[in-house]
Amino acid sequence: MADAISLTFPDNSIREFAAGTTGREVAESISKSLAKKAVAVAIDGELHDLADPVANGRIEIVTRDDPRALELIRHDAAHVLAEAVQELWPGTQVTIGPVIENGFYYDFARNEPFTPDDFPVIEKKMREIIARNMPFSKQVWDRDKARAVFRDKGEAYKVELIDAIPDDQDLKIYFQGDWFDLCRGPHMASTGQIGNAFKLMKVAGAYWRGDANNPMLTRIYGTAWANQQQLDQYLHMLEEAEKRDHRRLGREMDLFHFQEEGPGVVFWHAKGWRMFQNLVSYMRRRLASDYEEVNAPQVLDHSLWQTSGHWGWYKENMFAVRSADEEAEDQRIFALKPMNCPGHVLIFKHGLKSYRELPIRFSEFGIVHRYEPSGALHGLMRVRGFTQDDAHIFCTEEQMAAECLKINDLILSVYEDFGFTDVVVKLSTRPDKRVGSDELWDRAEAVMMDVLKTIEAQSGGRIKTGILPGEGAFYGPKFEYTLKDAIGREWQCGTTQVDFNLPERFGAFYIDKDSEKKQPVMIHRAICGSMERFLGILMEDYAGHFPLWFAPVQVAVATITSDADDYARVVVDKLRRAGLQVELDLRNEKINYKVREHSLAKVPVILVCGKREAEEGTVNMRRLGSRDQHSMGLAEAIETLAAEAVPPDLRRNAERAA
Repeated sequence: MADAISLTFPDNSIREFAAGTTGREVAESISKSLAKKAVAVAIDGELHDLADPVANGRIEIVTRDDPRALELIRHDAAHVLAEAVQELWPGTQVTIGPVIENGFYYDFARNEPFTPDDFPVIEKKMREIIARNMPFSKQVWDRDKARAVFRDKGEAYKVELIDAIPDDQDLKIYFQGDWFDLCRGPHMASTGQIGNAFKLMKVAGAYWRGDANNPMLTRIYGTAWANQQQLDQYLHMLEEAEKRDHRRLGREMDLFHFQEEGPGVVFWHAKGWRMFQNLVSYMRRRLASDYEEVNAPQVLDHSLWQTSGHWGWYKENMFAVRSADEEAEDQRIFALKPMNCPGHVLIFKHGLKSYRELPIRFSEFGIVHRYEPSGALHGLMRVRGFTQDDAHIFCTEEQMAAECLKINDLILSVYEDFGFTDVVVKLSTRPDKRVGSDELWDRAEAVMMDVLKTIEAQSGGRIKTGILPGEGAFYGPKFEYTLKDAIGREWQCGTTQVDFNLPERFGAFYIDKDSEKKQPVMIHRAICGSMERFLGILMEDYAGHFPLWFAPVQVAVATITSDADDYARVVVDKLRRAGLQVELDLRNEKINYKVREHSLAKVPVILVCGKREAEEGTVNMRRLGSRDQHSMGLAEAIETLAAEAVPPDLRRNAERAA
C-alpha cells in the first residue's frame, strides 16, 4: 500500500493503514462499539486525540474505563470549569488549568475573588455544559492570529502565554462548541464523556506564574473521577484523612508544635519526644547486629559539598552559614548538612580498608537541614530540619546484589512491625542528567533488575514491583519503597540507592586481594526516610490509636474519689517498675470527664481505681475505642499490659530464644 503506515496492536498483530488515517477510523475498523467507547488513542504509550492522524508504532485504543483516561477526564473538566465561569461571569480571564494529583485546578483573574459559596452555581453550569455533549475539536493557529483573537477577547494572560511558547511548537486551540482555549491537549471526543462524578473542592489565592511580584489570581480546585463510586470513595478518604490529620492529633495528644520563630522545624513536647525516641530505639535495635553507628558533623566547609557535587546540584536547597563576626580571621562559608553521605565517605576513608573488611555498614540518625519553600511546609510531613535513619554500605560490586536483598528484607520487616503489609517496590532507572559511564549504569541496572525479580519471587507475589524510567538519582539507580496506609493513601518512604559517584569524587578505595587499590560501591539506604515524616504517617495510619508498645503514654490511672488516691499511687509505681509509661490522674473531677480527656489524648488503656478497687486490690480496665470495662486483679493487669507492651522485635527475639 502506497504511503501506508504500519500499526502494531496489543495482541502483536500488525496491520497497514493509509497515511492520514485517524485514531477514530482505526477504532471503527475494529468495531463500531469500540469506536463509540473510545476517548483517545495511544501511540507508543503517548496519548493523542482520536481525530489525530496516527503514525507508525504500537497502538492502543483508550476507552473511558482505562486508568489512563482519568487524566483526560480531569483535563476536560478543567476546560468545562473555565467555560462555566466565563458564562456566569463574563469578563473573567482564564489563565492556566492543569491536571494535578486527584483532580485539577484553574486560575482566574477577576476583580472579586471567588468563594466556596459560588460552587453550587458553577457546578450546575458545568453539568449543563457536559449535558450539551459538544465535541472537542482542535485547530492550529499562527501566532499573529492567536495574539489578535485573545487580545480582542480581553485575555491578556493568554497573550502572555502565547508569547512564551517556543517558535518550534504548534499553537493548539481546542474548541468545545463556541468556547475555546489555548491548550496542548489531548482531549476526549466530547464534553459528555466527562460524566458527572466531579466536585469543586476549595479556592486559594495564587500569584500569576508563581511570582509574588505578579497579580494575585483566584484558583479553584476540583476533583473528577470515572464514576460516582470512585468520587464517593475519594471524598470519604478525605473525611477520614481530616480526622486523622497528624497536626490535629499532635495538638490533642500534646506531642509537638510549630511556630514562626522556627519555620519548618519541630518543637517536640515531652510525650512526642518520648515517641520519637521510641522509634529511634526500635530502629537502633534492628540495626545493632549488622551496622556500626557513626555520627558526622552538622556543619562542614562548603568545599566538601563542592567535592561531593551537592553544591552544584543541590545548592538552592542548602543552608549556608558564616561566623557572626564578619571580621573573624577564619571567616569561611559553611553549610548545614542536607544529607549524611559525604561525612560517611570521609569516615570510611579514615584508615586503610581491606577487601576482607567489606561490606562495611555505617548507620546514623543524622539531623539534616534542607530549604523548603514556606508554602510547601506541612506539619511533620514536610519540614526544613529532620532526622534521617540513614545508612551507607561500602562493598564490592560482587556483594552489591546480596546487600540490596539484605536491605530489602530489613525494610519489609520494619514495615510489617508497624502494620504495613501492602508495599510496592519500584526500580528507578538512569535519568537524562547523570554521572558515570553507560557501561557502569548497564551493570548496576542489570544487578538491580535481578534483585527486583528476586524480591517479587521471594514474596510469592505479595510484594508488587515496577519500573520508574528515568527517575533514578544522578549518581545511580535506586529502589523506592511505597507503602499503603489504613485509608488507602500511598507514601514513598524507604530507598536503596547504588552510587559509583561519591567514592570516586572523594578518592575512596580499599585494598583488594591483589594488593591493588579499588573503588568500593556505595549503597545509600533509608527505611523510615525522615523520622519525623514517618511518625506523621504512623499517626495518621493508626489515627493516634497506637499499639501499646509504641504509645507515648501507655496507661492512665484515674481515681473515682480521693479515697483511692494512695492505692492509685501504688498501682502507678508497680506499673512503672514493670517498664510501662504511666500517667496518674488524681484531679477532683468526675470519672467520666477524666476518661473522656484521656480518650481524646489517645491513651490506649485507662485503669480506674475507686474505693472498692482499693479494698480488693483490683483495677477497672478500659481500652481506647471500646465501651467495655473489665475488673482485674492488679497483678494480672500488670502482667497482661507488660507482655503487650513488649516491642515486636524483642518479642521475636524472646520467642527464638525459647
